[in-house]
Amino acid sequence: MSEAERTIETPEDSSRRPEPDEPVEETAPQAEADAAEEPGAGPAAPRRRRVGVLAVVAAFAFVLDLVTKIAAVEWLEHQRSIDIIGDWLRFSVIRNGGAAFGFGEALTVFLTAVAAIVVVVIIRLARKLYSTPWAIALGLLLGGAFGNLTDRLFRAPGVFEGHVVDFISVQHFSVFNLADSAIVCGGILIVILSFRGLDPDGTVHKD
Repeated sequence: MSEAERTIETPEDSSRRPEPDEPVEETAPQAEADAAEEPGAGPAAPRRRRVGVLAVVAAFAFVLDLVTKIAAVEWLEHQRSIDIIGDWLRFSVIRNGGAAFGFGEALTVFLTAVAAIVVVVIIRLARKLYSTPWAIALGLLLGGAFGNLTDRLFRAPGVFEGHVVDFISVQHFSVFNLADSAIVCGGILIVILSFRGLDPDGTVHKD
């Protein structure tokens, strides 16, 4: 192409072919395709759900609660209380028809239903669980709920009306068990995570 032809060429003339030595500008789709072929330029690896963490924590809390209740019934029921730390901490078995720490003794069937609903909600929430702290918190809640729900279903006086085994007695406080403790610890952890803005899916909000 002559120098005169280059001078008179208009900007609208976009159909011309580039000179052999002229650099060709890449289009956006081509640039993206080339970038995708580069090593390490692919999409970010998907996040892993923390269902396994939730299951391990829940199983640990449930088994620990179950074993301690069996041991308490076997060795402590109908026996004198055992002082662990003077009058401040004792082991003494009672059968509790109410909620945690002895509240609501006339609502056994209702509390059984509530525990079952909590278990179902946590299991459904696990499908969107990507946060390890939330998995630990919900695992504690799930294990504790399962522990007391097992008593409601399989202990006397009957199905859905079973009394929970409590054996940890603290001075100036109610008698409770390890399931109650797991539920309270899980609840406290959830409050802390909520104040810090961490959601179960692993995202952080500022509100």
